Amino acid sequence: MKVRLLAVGTKMPAWVEEGVETYRKRLPRDFSLEIEEIALGQRGKNADVAKARALEGQRIRERLRGDEFVVALEVDGKRISTEQLSREVGEWRMNGRDVVLLVGGPDGLEPEVSALAHSRWSLSALTLPHPLVRIVLAEQLYRAWTLLVGHPYHR
Repeated sequence: MKVRLLAVGTKMPAWVEEGVETYRKRLPRDFSLEIEEIALGQRGKNADVAKARALEGQRIRERLRGDEFVVALEVDGKRISTEQLSREVGEWRMNGRDVVLLVGGPDGLEPEVSALAHSRWSLSALTLPHPLVRIVLAEQLYRAWTLLVGHPYHR
């Protein structure tokens, strides 16, 4: 099973790449995590935010594959525990579907993209910086996998 993270934003600092890689390399080959960066829409002093978000949405839709289970990460999504995530991961594996996780830009996901999701999650009630979200997701996916296989990482 593959998990793809489509994340709006490019050129992450080295500490983000290192943090994500720490958990990616711990995952087994049959449960891989890939990250694909989506370029931000133009933002600036007089930029049209709706237009930027629409462009980001278009770029995300172009990368979606028809057979994946789509999960949108959004502030108002459902909050799940690590144990619930582990059960979800187990279901994904049983269903034989790859998964794509969507992280929007500074203004969130375009509503049309959000509507395509099979599930919507919130990582926290806190506002997290996008670089940190990548590391948190990688760690939580690793932790969910360890729960599934009975590894002592999650105590």
